[in-house]
Order: sequence, then structure tokens, then C-alpha cells
Amino acid sequence: MFSQGGKGSETPIQPVRDSHATPRSSGETSIISADLKVIGNLVSGGDIQIKGVVEGDIKSRTVTIGEGAKVKGAINADSVHISGAINGQVEAPSVTVAKTAKVNGDIIHQTLSIEAGAHMEGNCRRIETKKPVDTTTSASIASLKPAASPAPAEVGKKAVGGG
Repeated sequence: MFSQGGKGSETPIQPVRDSHATPRSSGETSIISADLKVIGNLVSGGDIQIKGVVEGDIKSRTVTIGEGAKVKGAINADSVHISGAINGQVEAPSVTVAKTAKVNGDIIHQTLSIEAGAHMEGNCRRIETKKPVDTTTSASIASLKPAASPAPAEVGKKAVGGG
């Protein structure tokens, strides 16, 4: 219809793929509605709310999987709230699993909340944040040591000598 050639010369639309593009947050929530099925990865600098079906990995600031939604893939975010079904690994500092959720996969988290009634198949593993080394603490501990403590060999000699 819009091509210059005959009926057989239509070219399909090719998606633009820029793997180096850094997603920016627009302040708006991206919504995958209940009647939408997405096959492919989702990357956003903001919030993603899923009410439909996603087959692919999701990387975003926050991800909300609504009741009745289904995700087949890994999720990596700052915060994840699961009310629907997910089949894949979830990695986020903050993860909430609602009573209506069905999780089949590992959850890697710093804080995890699982409501009574949630279905969970997989491992939960807490990740620690790396804390900067506090040099004042080690100096304070060093100052608590006795100034002149005898060496272990000297202690043994005094005990054996009896005098």
C-alpha cells in the first residue's frame, strides 16, 4: 500500500536497536496493559507496571507485576513488587511478594517481604552492600590493646620456671 513496488516488495519494519543507549527516566510509568503480550527485553530508566504478559528480561528502576500478569524472564531493578506470576530470577535491593504472587525462580535481595499465601519456588539470597572501610574504628581498637603485653613464649617461660 505504501511501498513503491508491487505487492510482494513490502519490507517489514525493523526495530531500532541501540545496545549502548542509556535509558532516561521521564517520570512517567510505562504500562504493559492486560491485553498486551510483549516478546523481548524491556529496559527503562523509570518505572514499569506489568498487567499483561512479558516474555523477556526486564531492567528498570522499579517493576510492578500486577495481579494476573505473567513474566517469563529475569528482572533486575531497584525495587520489585510482585502480585502476579513470574518464572525467572529477581534481583533487586527491595523485593515484595504479595499473597497473590506465584514466583518460580531465585530472589536476590537486600530486603525481602513475603506475604502469607504467596507461592514461592526457588532460593532467596541476601546480598550485602559493600561498606567503606572505617579507619577510625581500627585505630580505636588498636588503642584498646595493652601497651606492653608479654609475648606468648615469655608467658610460657614464667609459668614453667615457677618463680
